[in-house]
Amino acid sequence: MHELSLTEGVLRTLEELASTQGFSSVKTIWLEIGDLSQVAPEAMLFCFEAIAKTSPLTAGATLEIIRIPGRALCPLCEVIVEVAHRVELCPCCKENVLSVIGGEEMRIKELEVE
Repeated sequence: MHELSLTEGVLRTLEELASTQGFSSVKTIWLEIGDLSQVAPEAMLFCFEAIAKTSPLTAGATLEIIRIPGRALCPLCEVIVEVAHRVELCPCCKENVLSVIGGEEMRIKELEVE
């Protein structure tokens, strides 16, 4: 489960931000996770609940997941379409030429801190 190491990375980032921006606790974290990122949001929530309570910075914090749909561009039709998988046919021309342009990300979108 790589979500555990990803969650630990998010917590390290929060610790770095706390030291540079001067906050002492995190109340809510909004985390964007792309549908094509190969990160399971449910596993991230589980891991966060397990390890966030071990740090005074994140004890009692809430993790909110914002799902970002996969998006791809067809260079032939010049359309942008939502995709559920990295390899799909263009719904317009039925060619296998789509280039993923979104939905692969995982990033901290917003924080509520004290």
